Amino acid sequence: MSKNNKSIIAYIKQLKRPFFTTGELAMLSGSSLSNITQKLNNLEKSGLIFKVTRGIWAEMGNEKLSPYSLIPFLLPKHITYVSFVSALNLYGIIEQIPQVITLASTIHTKKIHTGVGTFIIHQIMPGLFDGFDWYRGSGSFLIAEPEKALVDSLYLSTRKKKQFTYFPELFFPESFSFKRAGEWAEKIPDSRIKSVVKRKLLILKSS
Repeated sequence: MSKNNKSIIAYIKQLKRPFFTTGELAMLSGSSLSNITQKLNNLEKSGLIFKVTRGIWAEMGNEKLSPYSLIPFLLPKHITYVSFVSALNLYGIIEQIPQVITLASTIHTKKIHTGVGTFIIHQIMPGLFDGFDWYRGSGSFLIAEPEKALVDSLYLSTRKKKQFTYFPELFFPESFSFKRAGEWAEKIPDSRIKSVVKRKLLILKSS
């Protein structure tokens, strides 16, 4: 079957993942972006796919559909990792499921609304942009280690917008290392912020 005759659905299946972009389908098929967009709009009208956000689509009813799997597509030119309360929830440290997915990046703070969830990207200074890896070693998104996610949260709570000044009840597993969290806090260059974060860590450790 030639590229021109191959259906757009076949190209979508070829990618073997729930999310796909207009651009990559255009590359696979050799068609123009406008032509692919028209075909995708027709598939959406037929109820087979839906638009997640500009240039990003998903198959309707795909069982692998998860807002976390969308993260690498949101800012393809920037590294972004799950942190703060979203990471703490995934680790079971916070039971309450956050209404938005909280991410860390070096870009300016921004909120992104999509068809599968809302994401808030908080800016982390380059010197603290570390301590993350693939979720469970092989996931489709990056996530902060538990200790770094907590320190990220405490760090942000000292900033002007006063994010994360209140936590729901926290459940620290035996594997959680307050020593490791303290090491991350030591990397904060601002001495005032570092002092506040370390004090909050001590309170959490003793509570």
